Amino acid sequence: MFTGIIEEIGTVRSIKKNTHSAVLTVKASKVLDDLNMGDSIAVNGVCLTVVSITDSLFSADVMHETVNCSNLWNLKAGDMVNLERAVMLNGRLGGHIVSGHIDGTGVIRSIKKDENAVWFTIRAPKLILRYVVEKGSVAIDGVSLTVASVTENDFGVSVIPNTVKCTALGKKHTGDVVNLENDCVGKYVEKLLRVPAGQSSISRKFLAQYEI
Repeated sequence: MFTGIIEEIGTVRSIKKNTHSAVLTVKASKVLDDLNMGDSIAVNGVCLTVVSITDSLFSADVMHETVNCSNLWNLKAGDMVNLERAVMLNGRLGGHIVSGHIDGTGVIRSIKKDENAVWFTIRAPKLILRYVVEKGSVAIDGVSLTVASVTENDFGVSVIPNTVKCTALGKKHTGDVVNLENDCVGKYVEKLLRVPAGQSSISRKFLAQYEI
């Protein structure tokens, strides 16, 4: 589990590709502290498992399913990536609950300066947009952000200068593909409401009656 508060920008050292999988090696420093074999680490918001580690590098396997759902396959040596270690329960949850299980990808439609902030507009599939709500949370390449606007085809986020500076979002360009993870709450609520009548005590009538 992660928070979406990026700890460090890492650099891709190599990506060794098989037919439908890969081994990703990333150069880092801060996140290597207290990182061990088998630990989870978010790379551009994708939860990966550390399979090897040195003083300046770590490697992780990228599975077929991860290749299908994320932008990791497009990475190349020298690319910058957002890194976050798994959250510790004795720490502050500064962002929102991020699982590292990517729902899909979007494409940066535009990047515009807005006073001291930067406005990113992301074109996304309707399956992802259905869970994106104004003033709700979304993770873009693992960065916890607040949704500022939503349309039928895209959504916008206004990113503060510190986030632009401290994450790989500052290196992005129009047309780049980004990983997207919806807030998990909406998906669980929808799943519960789809349960056939008689199999669950939770219904729209129940929610309305108790004003939940």
